[in-house]
Amino acid sequence: FNEFKDIFGEESVGLIHGKMKEDEKDKIMKKYSDKNGKMKILVATSVVEVGINVPDATIIIIEHPERFGLSQLHQLRGRVGRADKQSYCILFVGNISETALKRLNIIRESDDGFYIAEKDLKLRGAGEILGARQSGFAEYKIANLNYHYDLLCDAAVKARNIVKNKKNMPESLII
Repeated sequence: FNEFKDIFGEESVGLIHGKMKEDEKDKIMKKYSDKNGKMKILVATSVVEVGINVPDATIIIIEHPERFGLSQLHQLRGRVGRADKQSYCILFVGNISETALKRLNIIRESDDGFYIAEKDLKLRGAGEILGARQSGFAEYKIANLNYHYDLLCDAAVKARNIVKNKKNMPESLII
């Protein structure tokens, strides 16, 4: 952080992170978002993932993006490009695995959050409710969420319609 201040000047650079008090964060964000202000660079943790709207922000640099989830990267990337100015999201990666590279390519190829979430689900799986893997749904005995996603969505819609219409249901099952 101090290296940035040495290069760009004391007032040009701000720092924001999750351990700061809300009023401190608000003060810095106000200075950063002020069009006439001197603060032009914000060094931040992922605390800026949501709720930050600085339309004039045009560049975000993310270090070690392989450490973030795809949804989180999508949210971070969304902090720039909110106005009509050309914007850039630059990812600085270290030595990463082939799987991490596949995940980052999903971010590169699309800005559709639903598409990104679906691809992430297929790559990482649904996880476990209890256990060390990412939180998610319990494994089904018959279906595999990675392969039968469309079938499970169709079944869920049909089940909702049956309950909603209460047609062809035994009286003991009607809620």
